Amino acid sequence: MLNFLFIALGLVLLIIGGNWLLKSAVALSLRLNIPKIVIGMTVVSFATSAPELIVSIKSALDGFPDLALGNVVGSNIANLGLVLAITVILGHIDVKRSFYTTDWPVMMLASLLFFGFLYFDGELTFYEGIIMVVVLFLFLVYLLRFQKTAVVDEAPMDDILLPMYKTVLFLGLGGVALWGGSELLINGAVGLATAFNVSERVIGITIVSVGTSIPELAASVIAVLKKEKAISLGNLIGSNIFNLLAVLGITAIITPIKVVDQTLLTNDIFWMLGISFLILPLVFFPKGLRLGWRDGIVLLLVYTAFVFITINK
Repeated sequence: MLNFLFIALGLVLLIIGGNWLLKSAVALSLRLNIPKIVIGMTVVSFATSAPELIVSIKSALDGFPDLALGNVVGSNIANLGLVLAITVILGHIDVKRSFYTTDWPVMMLASLLFFGFLYFDGELTFYEGIIMVVVLFLFLVYLLRFQKTAVVDEAPMDDILLPMYKTVLFLGLGGVALWGGSELLINGAVGLATAFNVSERVIGITIVSVGTSIPELAASVIAVLKKEKAISLGNLIGSNIFNLLAVLGITAIITPIKVVDQTLLTNDIFWMLGISFLILPLVFFPKGLRLGWRDGIVLLLVYTAFVFITINK
């Protein structure tokens, strides 16, 4: 019971901390007169992925690498199979041309790069982490220079120029909440895994990954209910790219990440590659460059099958 409480409190703190960090980061960027395009692709992306980053680094440093890997792999699967599915069931998304010219190819490249680095030796090393972060940097430079129209201001309600003291306060509180939330979440997850004799990988790829994807899910549902097409396929794909290249890249630079549970290499990583690839045909069929409720149901069924097989494997 205590482990469930730790997990619940940890998730709440991660969500609150991520929101505070996002508000302070955007306010600081506006105060420094940084263009919204830069804010969206750097500050906002980092802030929304901060829960994954904090949890992954803390897990790896504490000796639970499978939690770090399972969190990111599971989050990427949940972003497409759960968050995107629920979003398009509630309201269709029109897909921009940049999806098949830039966003999807880069997501697949990041996924295959991660697969190649991890699959053959079961470890993400310092040098591989550097390569992943460099690839992310080159992708961001490309977006900023050539694909400016592909980036949409996703959260105009957050574009508030806060007083400096509030900016600093939100930044400090956000950082503390993320740290405290990660401590509680990891302790609860490891305790739960031990109590039910389940591997850290399974807990990481199900409970922890969905928990760290809750901010994206909440934002997506609110956007659809408000009839604001603020959440696009490109942004969720961008989140997946950032999770792989930044979260795991930075974690690997800080400390090497070794696979403990080999099922991550024989099962989970292929689900991630499969659902990432599945998005391409769904975007074009049955209606070109649009994702609707039928596509959402397909994605949700795939995600349900993944969770069922993962738990029972």
